[in-house]
Amino acid sequence: MAESWTGPRVQWLHRPTERGGRGLLRRGVAERERALARAPLFAGLSGRDRRAIAKITGLVRYREGTPVVREGARGSVFFVILEGKAKVTRKGRTLGRLRRGDFFGEMSLLDGEPRTATVVTEADSTFLTVAAREFQRVLAREPNLALRMLQVVAGRLRATERPLVD
Repeated sequence: MAESWTGPRVQWLHRPTERGGRGLLRRGVAERERALARAPLFAGLSGRDRRAIAKITGLVRYREGTPVVREGARGSVFFVILEGKAKVTRKGRTLGRLRRGDFFGEMSLLDGEPRTATVVTEADSTFLTVAAREFQRVLAREPNLALRMLQVVAGRLRATERPLVD
């Protein structure tokens, strides 16, 4: 599945139906909540907070070698790697590699500004996604969640500001 540069096509993990829809919805949310708990950004949150975010997530798959996000492109989607791996580059230089449980896109999720790096899959990969519009609605309803997220993002920003070691 490919990403259009206006945003990924998202496949939901559950498809509630009129009959038995609530059970399917609960199972889908529980599955997504467990996936979020593996990402450091969400690991320290309460189950209630993770559940609020899990309800707004989607799922997207990319083949090996596919750019998931591009440096300089506007972004509005946050990604958690469920399966696979990816490489992060800036100005053609490799900054790091990501694997299951790692996440990216949190800055664009929060401010909608252009991406600061390119992320390309290094294997067929599956990502849990969170769209900015829905995420901002959750944060507006859950101020404690917003505070915890800011603490984690600040830590990641500090880590990227440290000089790169060659």
